[in-house]
Amino acid sequence: MKKYSNQHEWIMVNGTTGIVGISDYAQSQLGDVVFTELPSIGKELAKGTEAAVVESVKAASEIYAPVSGKITEVNTDLETTPDLVNSSPEAKGWFFKIDLSDPSELDSLMDEATYKTFIGA
Repeated sequence: MKKYSNQHEWIMVNGTTGIVGISDYAQSQLGDVVFTELPSIGKELAKGTEAAVVESVKAASEIYAPVSGKITEVNTDLETTPDLVNSSPEAKGWFFKIDLSDPSELDSLMDEATYKTFIGA
């Protein structure tokens, strides 16, 4: 199941673990990504708080936690190849994995069809 936030993050959940990244729409608005700052493993995040930073040739943008939980893994490939966010934003360009502390928070996120309507696609 993949869900989207109104800040353009996506989360794909398997059990109680979610993989988080930014949508294809978001990366297209950013332009060429040149740097990512990832959260620390073990960091506790509340839904809607800053989790990571992505810098592009246009600007720096915060990536927010779409749900509350603890960071269990980060995509270290982004440290050396940040342009994975551009070339594969909804697969290889993921940012972090989070152990959900409140799975009911997923209910407030959009499914793919609703998200496409949200962005006017």
